[in-house]
Amino acid sequence: MPEISPAAHIHPSASLGAEVSVAAGALIGPGVVLGDGASVGAGSVVHAGVVLGAGCLVEELVVLGKRPRLRHGSSAAAVEPAALQLGAEVTVCCGAVVYAGAVVGAGSIIGDQAQVREGSRVGERSVVGRGSCVDFNAVVGDRVSIQTGVYVTSWAVVEDDVFLGPGVLMTNDDTMGRHPRGERLDAPVVRRAARVGGGVVLVPGVEVGEEAFVGAGAVVSRDVAAREVVLGVPARVRRRVDDAELIEHWRR
Repeated sequence: MPEISPAAHIHPSASLGAEVSVAAGALIGPGVVLGDGASVGAGSVVHAGVVLGAGCLVEELVVLGKRPRLRHGSSAAAVEPAALQLGAEVTVCCGAVVYAGAVVGAGSIIGDQAQVREGSRVGERSVVGRGSCVDFNAVVGDRVSIQTGVYVTSWAVVEDDVFLGPGVLMTNDDTMGRHPRGERLDAPVVRRAARVGGGVVLVPGVEVGEEAFVGAGAVVSRDVAAREVVLGVPARVRRRVDDAELIEHWRR
């Protein structure tokens, strides 16, 4: 049987699966779908049309399906966002905001106070750490580990099994806003199983190759080839990643 607090507010058109739980003060909007066993914590807001897969856990004071408020001329305004979709057994932690038009894959965790913007994609079994942001139209693959306070800029691509250490910062605009309107921004690409250490800065358009290693605090101003180890400001090649360090030896 569903566990619905009498102090929750649920729109009549919402669809509630078996054994869902909705706590006091939660607001469930029109057309929302809560899959079997989904749980929505106290004070959380689930906007119209959001789809939660089976077993999703939404903690307290979360906002799901928020629509962006954009300045005039923003490059984020090109696409009307669709409904937010959360796969099965996604966890969204306290205070996080996940926008309309995003998709979060099964088994992923969106940490406390994190933000996942419209049009972005987070794959299966990935983690977006506390206070991190996946900006609009960014793509994050499967089994990605994004630590605390990371900024994944809009249009960035982060492939499967990547590690982004705390405070990693990506940028996508060499002109700092002084480019022709509508011009596509040039975001970084981080290839499969690359590791990027804490406090690293990735400048617009750089590519970090498959299984590459970027040491903490580096500023990456040019491409890093597959399996290169780079350190410093600017980042320079120091060695190659050994076979024993490859993801296949460490996957659990």
